[in-house]
Amino acid sequence: MALTRLAGPLVGANLLQMAVSAVDVIFVARLGTVDLAAATLGVFMFNLSMYALIGLTSAASPLIAAELGRRKHAVRDVRRSVRMALWVGALCTIPVVLILAHGETLMLLAGQDAEVARRTGRFLDIILFATPAGVAAGTMRTAAAALGRAGWALIVTALSLGVSIVANWALVFGNLGMPALGLEGSALASVVSLTAMALAYALILRFDTHLRRYRLLGNWWRAEWPRFTEIVRLGVPIMLTWTFEGALFGGAALLMGLVGVNEVAAHAVALNIAGVAFQVPFGIAQAATIRVGMAYGACDHLWIARAGRVALALGIGFMALTALAIWVAPRFFIGAYVDVDAPQNAVVVALAVQYLALAAMFQLVDGAQAVAAGVLRGLQDTRVPMLIALFGYWVIGFGTSILLGFHYDWAGVGIWTGLAVGLLAVSILLLWRWHARDRLGLLPRTA
Repeated sequence: MALTRLAGPLVGANLLQMAVSAVDVIFVARLGTVDLAAATLGVFMFNLSMYALIGLTSAASPLIAAELGRRKHAVRDVRRSVRMALWVGALCTIPVVLILAHGETLMLLAGQDAEVARRTGRFLDIILFATPAGVAAGTMRTAAAALGRAGWALIVTALSLGVSIVANWALVFGNLGMPALGLEGSALASVVSLTAMALAYALILRFDTHLRRYRLLGNWWRAEWPRFTEIVRLGVPIMLTWTFEGALFGGAALLMGLVGVNEVAAHAVALNIAGVAFQVPFGIAQAATIRVGMAYGACDHLWIARAGRVALALGIGFMALTALAIWVAPRFFIGAYVDVDAPQNAVVVALAVQYLALAAMFQLVDGAQAVAAGVLRGLQDTRVPMLIALFGYWVIGFGTSILLGFHYDWAGVGIWTGLAVGLLAVSILLLWRWHARDRLGLLPRTA
């Protein structure tokens, strides 16, 4: 099946990318509480920035897919989309880097401890140099996947994970003849691993027998302003949609901090478990954007319907399995993070079990909203889904979390119920929009 062949490597790459993000924190944990807190905050800020920028440039995916659907050998049009996506990413990297350069100030404004803020600022001062390479790598990954070479994403992300582990081991603790740089060494390791990833993708685009005929990095200096505008038009709503969702869970963590320390710890464990499961429908959504996008370019309504139906069935079906597993054996999954039998962890484990019961309930709707957003992106429909995300996540979801968590004193359970309600609202609205695509004029004219 074309969709599963495309989605499989993307899912694997997404899971490995979570491991890459965790490596910095794992190594720095040995340095002490202050450095661990600084690395956790710094990695969160950097990853949120990268997530937004790659969401912006991912607009190239439906455009490339549509071009290939219209004409199998659309070399020039594909090259223009990739080139302008790289331009957009490079230009938007500048303000993001300037924001990250004021990390200490931002942490102080957020009420963080002065020493933690100072160390976070130092971490961000170094890791911000990885931003251009990370955005370029994400854009080139999008291009390779849209052109049928999704397998490279899995290979390159595995390479990046290996480089990150070795670089952290060498630079944090002073192995392989390197100086022991501690927290700063971990930030520098991220620069090294993301640069290696970008170089690997550049070599793949140049030498892969299928990709090199597109000469995707050729004429990189030549502007194509209509295509540039199209990337921005489609990409900004994608960027904001992803940011709204990521910020919702970050906001929930802040609400948990108002409830208690044990609640924060339990929230982190439960959210991590749910986050790992989410990478599967997220990868399916990325693949669905490409498949639906090709059908959109070919003006084939039956192909569009079939590609969307298969993607939704796969995404929701997988999340049904994870929901069942989490519901039946929550302590098994919690045991990957904390010792469930240790008396000092009893409160955290009990809370995490409660939160995972709710997570099991929203697994289905989380998978549904992710894939529904992906198939709508294939139809180049991004603005209204962005508004749906803003309304569903922040008005309904966050509002319900505050209402149940504090007004009705449900505490952490109320906050997680709000997350579930927000995801449910977004999934219902996106699925309705997908099923009403013809009435809403989202479909192309038939060929």
